[in-house]
Amino acid sequence: MLVAPSLRKAALAMYRLCYGLTGGTIGGSSGGMPILLLTTTGRRTGKPRTTPLYYVTDGENIVVVASNAGRQRHPNWWLNLAENPEAEVQVRHQKRRVKAEEAIGVERQRLWRLVVGTYPGYQEFQRATTRKIPVVVLRPRE
Repeated sequence: MLVAPSLRKAALAMYRLCYGLTGGTIGGSSGGMPILLLTTTGRRTGKPRTTPLYYVTDGENIVVVASNAGRQRHPNWWLNLAENPEAEVQVRHQKRRVKAEEAIGVERQRLWRLVVGTYPGYQEFQRATTRKIPVVVLRPRE
């Protein structure tokens, strides 16, 4: 089902507001998967852009997947991070600065198994697209 962009934008704004105000009590998980808010810098506008994403942890790092639900195009948040890897995440009440890095090689394989083991839907998203879906490591910044 296609949703009008203005309706999707309004729904996303409401989601971010509820998550932010409740520290993730509302919107902090879906289908058993935890959700964070990732704030990137818009590559064209320079404005902050906040996106809710499923995530897994790997030690002190946070791992997110640029699946875009299996679409052929990378999600905007990943394109923003490719331009400027400095970002902020909010996990529940905690906010922290991070630096994004695409996992490659053995690290990507290990993390892909981790995220697919947590959310098997990523495997279906990979089957739906010809692009290699990026696995993104968000490393804490001091």
